[in-house]
Amino acid sequence: MATEIIMPKAGMDMQEGQILKWMVEVGDVVEEGQVILEIMTDKVSMEVEAETSGVLLQKVYDEGDTVPVITTIGYIGEAGEEVAAETPAPKAEPVQAQDQPATAKDPNRYDVAVIGGGPAGYAAAIKAAQGGLKTLIVEKDVLGGTCLNRGCIPTKTYVENAQIFNTIKNAENRGVILDNIAISVDLPKAVAFKNKVVKQLTDGVAYLLKGNKVDVLNGVGSMDNDKNVYVDGAQVAQAQNVILAGGSQSGRIPVPGLDSAKVLTSDDILDLTELPESLVVIGAGVVGLEMAHIFNAYGTKVTVIEMCDRVLPGMDQDVSKEIGRILKRDGIQINLKTSLQSVEETETGIRLVTDQKTYEADLALLSIGRTPDLSCIGTADIQVEKNRVVVDEYFQTNMPGVYATGDINGKRMLAHAAYKMSEVAVDHILGKKSKIKMNCVPSAVYLHPEAASVGLTEEQAAEQHKIIVGKFTYAGNGRALATGNSKGFVKVILDEKYKEILGVHIVGISASEVINTAAVMMANELTVYEAMDVVVDHPSYTEALHEAFCAAMGKALHAL
Repeated sequence: MATEIIMPKAGMDMQEGQILKWMVEVGDVVEEGQVILEIMTDKVSMEVEAETSGVLLQKVYDEGDTVPVITTIGYIGEAGEEVAAETPAPKAEPVQAQDQPATAKDPNRYDVAVIGGGPAGYAAAIKAAQGGLKTLIVEKDVLGGTCLNRGCIPTKTYVENAQIFNTIKNAENRGVILDNIAISVDLPKAVAFKNKVVKQLTDGVAYLLKGNKVDVLNGVGSMDNDKNVYVDGAQVAQAQNVILAGGSQSGRIPVPGLDSAKVLTSDDILDLTELPESLVVIGAGVVGLEMAHIFNAYGTKVTVIEMCDRVLPGMDQDVSKEIGRILKRDGIQINLKTSLQSVEETETGIRLVTDQKTYEADLALLSIGRTPDLSCIGTADIQVEKNRVVVDEYFQTNMPGVYATGDINGKRMLAHAAYKMSEVAVDHILGKKSKIKMNCVPSAVYLHPEAASVGLTEEQAAEQHKIIVGKFTYAGNGRALATGNSKGFVKVILDEKYKEILGVHIVGISASEVINTAAVMMANELTVYEAMDVVVDHPSYTEALHEAFCAAMGKALHAL
């Protein structure tokens, strides 16, 4: 399929550009990155590079023509490939200002249509609108997607509740005496507080979209091969570019009885108003362990079953072992190498039969990860492999002008990764070439203490490099000891030859914050020597990261 050459948008105020000179002729072979034409904006002249290798098949506009931004000005493809004939307007109307209707002729035509209003979707819509593009966003539920409504944010309100429980329980060890205090959770009030936080944030997203003059439609969005956009099956718009941001949905496994109402998903459990006496968590991944931690703190008897041989199987082995040990010490029963066979409802709750033993509980939580929601594709011929939309480095699909960002492409199913993917995609629409360093995207598990990682695990790094490992425990960190949070460690992995930072893994207090410092270092390609030269505040938890770098080089001050 031929690739469109687009008049780029260089800056928010740019509405059109004039073609000064074509550097190649129809039939010429061009290479990706080769300068193929020069344009003039109202401020500066600039060169336009080929986005792909091939043959220049057609020039839609000639030298001297003035063309609106985000308009097709030519095609690159395979030799002999035919493209639909384009008839350029003498001078097309510029993109409309965002406080005006599109055009009287076609008010439902957009520069960018975004399907999905989660982190990937609303970030894409806001950035596109800020770039001067007429933008539409379609969301089937509440703006904010899983992250704001049923994931990152609501779970963190509950994690904070669990932390309050733990702080109160451990207060006496610090000399703080609480007489006759009975600790319990009022789940309806906890749910109400969670909902208040969620509403504040989702209302904020709606406010931002409105403030940036993004058109918002509610309903199930989809598209076709002509970039027509549908809501609940009815065509509502046509777009020059489409960003698919359908997000993800809770994963399922084919186990008899798993459709029982007593088997909750991560979406369901956040709205419980009665505390179960016992809970079996199916899956020891991030969400499963966070929920296990929360309900264990509330007083529920929690059992976790996991098919793999360790909890958090996607993280570094040392992190998995430490977190598993801490959870067991906290009273959570962990059962590894356990496969669920069937689920049965009982008079008092639910029975889970595994290949190891049978478990009885009031409720079960199915938490085996999430899978991309591909419903937004509609009838479009978008390439999908292993239930994930295939994209290039700019998150463009096999259809030019159609992008897929966030969970739907399965690259990194994290809200902060989704934000950046959408920025890269919109930049590409605007004629810019930004990229995301996927190996520098951090992740965290919000337990007590937290776990966080960025880059390669020790196992992965050892397969690719000769490595050096440095480790420093929080037991040697002054602030961790002072605050009573001395569990855990910081582990750094270096390339032996160049001393490049390949990965950082943390179990400890504020790990989700400290990991960002490591991510910044890796994104800027600092070596361990430069990391060691950074002066960090004392006393701080980040000192543990600095000491781990020093330990890797045999120069730690506070460890032997």
